[in-house]
Amino acid sequence: MKEIEVVIDTEEIAEFFYNELISRGYVPEEGELDDLADITFEYLLEKCIIDEEESETE
Repeated sequence: MKEIEVVIDTEEIAEFFYNELISRGYVPEEGELDDLADITFEYLLEKCIIDEEESETE
C-alpha cells in the first residue's frame, strides 16, 4: 500500500461546510463552522484516516 501525504486544513473544511449548508438552506454562524471543522478533523483522526503530525518550524 502506497503512502501519500494529505494536508487537512480546518479552514478549508469550514468553508466547505459553509457552502454546503448555504446551498441546503441553512445559515450557520462562523463559530459553528469552526466547531464542525474541528469535529470533522477529530473524526478523521479517530478513524485513522489521517495521522496528526507536528511540523517543526525553523
